[in-house]
Amino acid sequence: MDFTPILGQVFHSLWYLIPLLLVAAVVKSPWFKGAMGEAIVNISAKFFLDRATYHLIKNVTLPIDDGTTQIDHIIISKFGIFVIETKNMKGWIFGDAKQKTWTQKIYKHTTKFQNPLFQNYKHVKALEALLHLDSSVIHSVVVFVGDSTFKTPMPENVTQAGGYIKYVKSMNQQVLDANQIADAIERIRSGRKPASFKTSREHVKHVKSIVAEKTNSNACPKCGSELILRTVKSGVNAGSQFKGCTKFPACRYTTNYGQ
Repeated sequence: MDFTPILGQVFHSLWYLIPLLLVAAVVKSPWFKGAMGEAIVNISAKFFLDRATYHLIKNVTLPIDDGTTQIDHIIISKFGIFVIETKNMKGWIFGDAKQKTWTQKIYKHTTKFQNPLFQNYKHVKALEALLHLDSSVIHSVVVFVGDSTFKTPMPENVTQAGGYIKYVKSMNQQVLDANQIADAIERIRSGRKPASFKTSREHVKHVKSIVAEKTNSNACPKCGSELILRTVKSGVNAGSQFKGCTKFPACRYTTNYGQ
């Protein structure tokens, strides 16, 4: 039996679903979520920060010793330089400034992710080296966008959406003069890699290589803590060795020695 006419009729009736499915796929993609997060920061800066005082530079990729680092936003003003990292996440967020990993909880599903302050520290140091400015005038800011809720007290430089504006404006002592501001803008302009698809693709490749290297390192895949060598003290496996998480008993991850 030839099903071609039937399939053609179905396609003719439901063709409009194809663009809807494509749009849904794009909306759910990490790329779109990241773009939306950055758009929120851009719009907030445009409407709530005086452009004569605060200079916004977006999507800056800087070369570093081991590859590149990508900064979502840099705001330059006489009150200091603000390095902004955006995180588009939902659910409950648990974290502390000194913790290596933070926790995202969505219903019963729990995920560990790198402390964004640690992530942004690399950006801050790269910018500090480029601008030759004292670290005291460069401020790290993390902005969470999306349907997320902080369930633990957060440092004042970790905010929700447009809340970062309040933190930026809280710095009201002049630390840079007009010449320093102009020099910083020019150094970023000349020191950044071109804002292009090629630059983004190369940076993503670099990040993936770092992730792969960390995956093969001596880190617990469940919580990110260090794995240490332990020896079974009793039972049929007494004397055999395995690797266990240093956070035991809070984390009970183990793996056979040598894996």
